[in-house]
Amino acid sequence: MERFKYSTLVFLGACSYGVLSTILKLGLGAGFTVPQILGGQYFFGWCILLILMLLFSRVKVQIKQVGALLLAGIPMSLTGLFYSVAVAQLPASLAVLLLFQFTWIGVILEAIWERKFPSRGKIISIIVLILGTVLAGGVLEQAGGSYTPLGITMGLLSALTFAIYIFVSGKVATNVPVLSKSFIMVSGAVIVLFIVLTPSFLFDGSIAQGAWIYSVPQALLGSIIPVIFFAIGVPKVGPGLGTILGAAELPAAVIVSVLVLQEQVSGLQWTGILLIMVGIVIPQFTSFGGKDDLQPRKLRESNSI
Repeated sequence: MERFKYSTLVFLGACSYGVLSTILKLGLGAGFTVPQILGGQYFFGWCILLILMLLFSRVKVQIKQVGALLLAGIPMSLTGLFYSVAVAQLPASLAVLLLFQFTWIGVILEAIWERKFPSRGKIISIIVLILGTVLAGGVLEQAGGSYTPLGITMGLLSALTFAIYIFVSGKVATNVPVLSKSFIMVSGAVIVLFIVLTPSFLFDGSIAQGAWIYSVPQALLGSIIPVIFFAIGVPKVGPGLGTILGAAELPAAVIVSVLVLQEQVSGLQWTGILLIMVGIVIPQFTSFGGKDDLQPRKLRESNSI
């Protein structure tokens, strides 16, 4: 039950990420830009986490751990930056498909780190998730569209950085209190984001004009809830299972877009969503079974004869 509890936290964190695309579309429809909404998201997220940390987690963190957590936060902002370029350069369905390669990348990262082959349940899960992502993303129904090397590269980089973010959430400074850890990681993300985008949204009047209506929910659902939930859950379930659970982001994004934006979803896409949910569940059952995840094979045998 403990593992299920932590898996649920990671799952909910991923679903939280899935709501962001709908909020972003609403903000863009209101006349605001991606830098204004994205910049506001991280700014308000940073401020809220700072308040929470000062109220509930006044713990001294070692300088070495602070540096590691600042670096660990960089992939968080890079994912958003790379993915935004991919969406601009590619059909949305292909951009989503490229981003969701983080599922198998994360499992490989864990395998390399642990020097163990992924369990049979994880391998089956990845296959099901990839098929489900192809269907849910509408790739098979996409007619035409422009494809650029830059877009493909940025899409794959977004997958890599998101997998790295989930991985480091489970490996870096796991003994640091969650609120302090989350605040420092978001601080690292804010630094990179402000260097790339510049904090012009703070001075152009967009916040007073209503951008905060979209940036504050983005902060809660993109920079606070998932960061905290991942910081709690991923160290317990492992980065490999963490990335698999992260695939819940796509079904959440599709369902919210249907409920809020009234977007049309085809039968193939619903089938893909169902497959993704099945892919997420598979490792849970194999884990509870005991043998599949508890006794994975080593990548290479000992050199001793």
